[in-house]
Amino acid sequence: MRVMKYFVALVFLGIFASLGFALYFMLKDGRNGRAKSGGMARALTFRIGLSVFLFLCMLLAWKLGYIQPTGLPLGKWMVLVPGEP
Repeated sequence: MRVMKYFVALVFLGIFASLGFALYFMLKDGRNGRAKSGGMARALTFRIGLSVFLFLCMLLAWKLGYIQPTGLPLGKWMVLVPGEP
């Protein structure tokens, strides 16, 4: 269970890092007569790949029983309809 938390945190850091690289390439490429390098597209593609990978790993971990869904307790989050007990 603890390993899964670290794994998810590490993948999230990778996703945020790739967003940072995409921002960097967006701001720096194509200025002062330089050609665009395509770094932003590569960074965003990498981010999409990491996101899909994380989703598939979470689905696999749920199917194998490494993580359990907890949900919300019904008593606290039920919507009260006027006129009903």
